[in-house]
Amino acid sequence: MPPRLAVLAVLALASVPACAQHANLRDYGVAIGVLPTGRWNAITDVPGVLVGQTTLVRGSNVRTGVTAILPYAGNIFQDKVPAAVYVGNGFGKLTGTTQVAELGNLETPIVLTNTLSVPTAADALIDYTFSFPANAGVLSVNPVVGETNDGYLNDIRGRHVTKADVLAAIRSAQTGPVAQGDVGAGTGTVAFGFKGGIGTASRKLPASLGGYTVGVLVQTNFGGVLDIAGVPVGKLLHKYYLSDQLNDTPDGSCMIVVATDAPLGSRNLGRLAKRAMLGLGKTGGIESNGSGDYAIAFSTSPDVRVPYASKASLQQVKVVRNDAMSPLFMAAIEATEEAILNSLFHATTMTGRDRHEVAALPVDKLLQLMRERGYPVAPAPQPAATRP
Repeated sequence: MPPRLAVLAVLALASVPACAQHANLRDYGVAIGVLPTGRWNAITDVPGVLVGQTTLVRGSNVRTGVTAILPYAGNIFQDKVPAAVYVGNGFGKLTGTTQVAELGNLETPIVLTNTLSVPTAADALIDYTFSFPANAGVLSVNPVVGETNDGYLNDIRGRHVTKADVLAAIRSAQTGPVAQGDVGAGTGTVAFGFKGGIGTASRKLPASLGGYTVGVLVQTNFGGVLDIAGVPVGKLLHKYYLSDQLNDTPDGSCMIVVATDAPLGSRNLGRLAKRAMLGLGKTGGIESNGSGDYAIAFSTSPDVRVPYASKASLQQVKVVRNDAMSPLFMAAIEATEEAILNSLFHATTMTGRDRHEVAALPVDKLLQLMRERGYPVAPAPQPAATRP
């Protein structure tokens, strides 16, 4: 397919992608785990959470973008949310980590982009924070920006993401269905040797266990041996790390954002983030030497927010007890596993920098493998048009 010259596709919407024929794994009849999903099976099922995306597809070499996750609409700096970060493997450039670890809260939206656009995204988050009149006297901002390296498909050295692109993603953020696959920060990513991208999923606990929701959004760009619901798909498709192609690499990174409305402090949010890595492992990810695998978890519960300014020296909050955390752990594991798989199911074949091409997951062949192992999966839809 010839390159599309002078074409810029900017998608700053958190809606169902144009490639509507691609569906979640669950839509084919394969349900990951045992807990029910939320309404949209997305991180936006957590009350208050908003997602916005900017997708950059320009000419033959630009394949990148931005994904922004907001704990709630409004001035997050003045009313911070508890948060924690867990590092699976630290080959990454997650800006803002140390202050989140030290103070246990988040004061900006979370932005995901490509590795070399992290400084630009951080600068944009500072601009966004300064845009609120109540922050006129603010002299320090801790922007949180995660990344994966999309340099195989994208002209990453060109640093094509601008502050305007980042701000567009933030300001377009909304609730409801979230675009998945090769959109936003997942536009140029590769996972398990197939086209990766943005994926999301959620879990809803029963009322007897608090009725809380856990939502996960991932940016997948890593490797290993793909496993779907216990079926060694990567092995069966003869496409996996250390197969017959010894120059294949599992490096890349996976960013995982975990949101919940359960009233949790930073300590138990750290425990929740840690469990997300089990979900990554269940898909066959190996957290290789060159992979930056991070989970950021936050709570949207108004009961545990941290005011920037207060005359009181004490803050009283009610949080979930340690003994009640296990259902939330399970929800985070299941939602992470499914979000990663959804990123693959929604992605399309893409050609990018230097005519590099990454094929989409062969869904029809994969579903046949699942059927052969007893999964009553639905037929695959007609394939969508191949991206440039």
